[in-house]
Amino acid sequence: MGISTDLQRGAMVVAITLAVMGLVAGATGANSVDIRGVSGVVCCAAIALGIQWLAWIPASLKRTERFYDLVGGLTYIAVIIFSLWAGSQSEPPGHRELIVSILVVIWSIRLSSFLFLRIHRAGKDGRFDNLKTSPVRFIIPWSLQGLWVFITLSVVVVINSQSGPSPELSIWDGIGLTVWIIGFGIEVLADSQKATFNAKPENRGRWIDEGLWARSRHPNYLGEILLWTGIACFGIPCFEGLEMVAWISPLFVYLLLTKISGVPILDERCLERWGDNPDYQRYRSETPALIPHLRTGKR
Repeated sequence: MGISTDLQRGAMVVAITLAVMGLVAGATGANSVDIRGVSGVVCCAAIALGIQWLAWIPASLKRTERFYDLVGGLTYIAVIIFSLWAGSQSEPPGHRELIVSILVVIWSIRLSSFLFLRIHRAGKDGRFDNLKTSPVRFIIPWSLQGLWVFITLSVVVVINSQSGPSPELSIWDGIGLTVWIIGFGIEVLADSQKATFNAKPENRGRWIDEGLWARSRHPNYLGEILLWTGIACFGIPCFEGLEMVAWISPLFVYLLLTKISGVPILDERCLERWGDNPDYQRYRSETPALIPHLRTGKR
């Protein structure tokens, strides 16, 4: 019964992943260059998912999640390189293509290496404890990572793989760069503050309520949402028709982090550990989950 249930769940996740990626790639690839008769956007979707499934094989055999985040970061870079190459078959990459590609590469290297080192120091990631014991269950996070990479990267993929020249840089590109810098800065600072907090022996077993974490319970997620919103702004001057479906990227990030895998899971863990602590209850009631209150003074 357990094996049958695992198979059903694994098959369902794979089917949903393929369906969503297929729909988005089909909708956004109308103006993409063709690579041997296949849309460049579709090729990028196949690369994003294919790399995950290839990595899933040795990861399942060794029952390890240590390289999960590192593979995710490398997948972003691989898809970006391919999309730039695909678009170059029509026109050399322009300033917009190079800027958005560099921004995502910077983010990808920073975040994937940070998460990889965190797992390496801890020895494991608790999210995978039940999943990695079964190859059928373990394919679920790898498939979802392929979906995550492609959907979040959809704006960049469409921009890079468009056939023909793209419009000149505009005010929207400047707004996008500004929002990305703000989001990236928030994410980096939040991660750094939490790592420093957790490294102190006196903070063992405590929740962080310092720095940005005194204003928001999940400032790193706020930064993540903002930076992908900034990336989406780069598509405003050059998207037409169904290419606008690529703007699902920041919405997907927001819904996933606030409704599915991010905030809900972490809040549940925190309530299990500190739900009976009056200080944590006060922190939780006074501190927004995501967007900080505009207030002055120390909390």
